[in-house]
Amino acid sequence: MSSRVFPILIAVGVLLLVAATSLFTVNQAQLAIRTEFGAIVTSQYAPGLHVKWPWDQVVTFDRRILSQTYTGETFLTNDNRGLIVDFYIKWRVKDANAFFQATGGSEDIATRRLSEIVKDGIKSVVAERTLEKIVSSERAAVTAEMFGQASRNISALGAELIDVRVQAINLPDEVSSRVYASMQQNFSKIAARLRAEGQSASVRIRADADREKTEILANAERDALRVQGEGDAEATAIYARAYSKNPEFYSFYRSLQAYEKSLGKEGDLLVVTPDGEFFKYLKDSDKARPGAK
Repeated sequence: MSSRVFPILIAVGVLLLVAATSLFTVNQAQLAIRTEFGAIVTSQYAPGLHVKWPWDQVVTFDRRILSQTYTGETFLTNDNRGLIVDFYIKWRVKDANAFFQATGGSEDIATRRLSEIVKDGIKSVVAERTLEKIVSSERAAVTAEMFGQASRNISALGAELIDVRVQAINLPDEVSSRVYASMQQNFSKIAARLRAEGQSASVRIRADADREKTEILANAERDALRVQGEGDAEATAIYARAYSKNPEFYSFYRSLQAYEKSLGKEGDLLVVTPDGEFFKYLKDSDKARPGAK
């Protein structure tokens, strides 16, 4: 009995070994290539179970987006000032054949080469600008230029660059104080220029306002004098018409006003001759009354 079971067990073991070396699976998050003695046979594998020759090798890559962060990288500007840049990159495998040929299928090798390519792109962008231009320029424009250069150089790796983003730009401690002092001087000059322009505009506005004020007051005074003159002329004409109608009544009315102003205050002393014209209507009120015969 044992002599019959032993060959069966050997046959089953051989079948299992052949199946283990001839079958492989690819999941949805992977790309796969099959090589035969180091040469690529095919890379068009959909997710699922596949068959190969026992001597063939299958290499799988992660097809998802991968990211890597780099901190403390130093770059020199156009004016030989050091910048400490923190950045990250996002990438994924685009061409499995080219990626395998360029990196041997190692993500570590791919990450190192990608970082060198991106660093070269950042280096060229930073080296074309002074520190002031890098600080004052829009970060989106600088990032776009870095991304464009790195994307062109990374295509040879069979990878696709998804994003390159600068997270922080810092200065070495020995450079920071000098740079900040220079920036403070520049901003002080700009502030002084803006203050001078503001003061000049203020003087001009005040002068225009004072001129307009003077013109308005002069025009108002002229109109007031004109109206007053017209009123005085109209009053004189009215008085003249009234006097021409009854001169005796007008004389009587004016005398009463004179009496009121001259004799109406307590303690006043008035010295005149009794025979004067001033007491015309006080001597004989009946005869002096307008209309008396």
